Amino acid sequence: MSSVPMTREAYQRKRTQVELMEGDQMSAITEKIAEARAEGDLKENAEYHAQREAQGLLQAKINQIKGQLSRAQIIDMATVPRDEVAFGATVKVLDLDFDDEEEMTLVGAGDEDYDAGKYLITSPVGQGLLGSKIDDVVEIVVPAGTTRFKILEIRYE
Repeated sequence: MSSVPMTREAYQRKRTQVELMEGDQMSAITEKIAEARAEGDLKENAEYHAQREAQGLLQAKINQIKGQLSRAQIIDMATVPRDEVAFGATVKVLDLDFDDEEEMTLVGAGDEDYDAGKYLITSPVGQGLLGSKIDDVVEIVVPAGTTRFKILEIRYE
């Protein structure tokens, strides 16, 4: 399995999230299951089945995050090269196909928000931008075809 790059803050946030899910949220669902079970016939008890499904979904989410944490690669932002695109960079690019500027920040798992311009570093766009410098033109193969960007600015915040 591949590593999951993330900052120490993101790692801690995910650990806290897992602790909350395993503690408070799982306990609440377990109580609701017990209450529903006390109502009698489980075959026709919709509340019981709904809570069992909720428990399964919560456990799947816990397992997913624990998997990310087990493969986490903590990135020390102090060691990231500042003259090229790397983890944590905010990159201003010119989309050469549409002649418009976009700004993208390369983030780790759990911090992505494509509508806000936060791209996973492991996504095709993130991988295509890695290592680029100002004025480089990169061609990135994405599911919709090939996209061409010119790097206009690189900054770290």
